[in-house]
Amino acid sequence: MENNSTQIQNRSNCLSLREKAEQAGLKTLPGTTDSDHLQWFAMRDLRRSNARVLAWQQLSEAGLEVFTPLHWIITRQGSRRQRIERPVIADLLFVHSTRRQLDPYVEASSTLQYRFAKGAQAKPITVRATDMNRFVQAVTLGADTRYYLPDEVTPEMYGQRVRLVGGPLDSYEGNLLYVRGSHKKRLLVELSGFITAAVEVQPEYIQLIP
Repeated sequence: MENNSTQIQNRSNCLSLREKAEQAGLKTLPGTTDSDHLQWFAMRDLRRSNARVLAWQQLSEAGLEVFTPLHWIITRQGSRRQRIERPVIADLLFVHSTRRQLDPYVEASSTLQYRFAKGAQAKPITVRATDMNRFVQAVTLGADTRYYLPDEVTPEMYGQRVRLVGGPLDSYEGNLLYVRGSHKKRLLVELSGFITAAVEVQPEYIQLIP
């Protein structure tokens, strides 16, 4: 839980970014159809992971829909230890917006960037809404989620193909995570190329797919 001074500082930083974005908006993107298309943009936050305020917090406070996988960590401030949420991948966040709305924030910040595909520097990487919604729902409703980078999930870790029948993730399909010695059942849910979540599921909801 943030103290009052930290919350006030967060609001101050967010308002500053919003004001800069409003000014930058006057000189970015002419009126084009593509600029008004609502999409999930994959973005990069270049601030240090221990910065007091991160981009996902600022953009959320400014009213944008933002998602980044979070986990709890223990930090120390002087003699005190506190438990705070931090991104699983320090520089990764997704923003549901339009180029017209988002470009001014990128223009106003030296540490917020779009992610671009190799060889396609003019077009930011976006994620399909169905894939993002599926992932966000899984990590929000699932229990005891663990995260893996794309290269951390090997072919041997893909277990049986299953469908969930009942429970919070009813109708989800995917592979179970196979880890030797683990007794928990976890469903793998991926944002391809970015991150994989292994969400704990109850055995009674699991239906094997032949």
